[in-house]
Amino acid sequence: MHKNLVITFTRNPELGKVKTRLAKTIGNISALAIYKKLLEHTESVLQQIDSDKAVYYSVKIRENDLWNADIYQKQQQSGDHLGVRMSNAFKTGFDSGYTKIVIVGSDLYDLKPEHINQAFDALDNNDAVIGPAIDGGYYLLGMKQLHPAIFENKSWGTETVFEDTMKDLVKENVFLLEPLNDVDTYEDMSNNQTLKALIEHDKTNK
Repeated sequence: MHKNLVITFTRNPELGKVKTRLAKTIGNISALAIYKKLLEHTESVLQQIDSDKAVYYSVKIRENDLWNADIYQKQQQSGDHLGVRMSNAFKTGFDSGYTKIVIVGSDLYDLKPEHINQAFDALDNNDAVIGPAIDGGYYLLGMKQLHPAIFENKSWGTETVFEDTMKDLVKENVFLLEPLNDVDTYEDMSNNQTLKALIEHDKTNK
């Protein structure tokens, strides 16, 4: 077993159930196509990381999908809200013997392998590492031990999550990665021609 673990959370890619804020602007079909593209990008990035890998499913574990079971540990998210689900995923990892765990979002077209590698390296000399998202959340969180407080009393999905998390870690050494843009609204992807092309393709097939 590798000592490092990288985790990503995914929603099962179903029409009308993913990227709902984005879908209000571009429709459910295009929103699903874009989410699938983001998942493919995330998987291609994680493939390049020299660590163990786990994918946590939102609804149920899927076999024979994008995530190869020979490469990825397949797990079910558990908990009433995102904070509990992430806390449980970290606890499972640490209980399994991993010494560094990083979780990344699955909706970042700007995510690169070097962001995750930098996070693991930063944990050599820091207690935690965070990749801030431009919308006020975070796209990456890494730790060497569980800090339960950072998963509690947060307004998940709002612009205060990163700031509130930093307050919980005020006594720890925290390394910050560069801010990145996750894709939740049309404005988030307005300069990304690859993702915008999926909307145009959708329009031509209606």
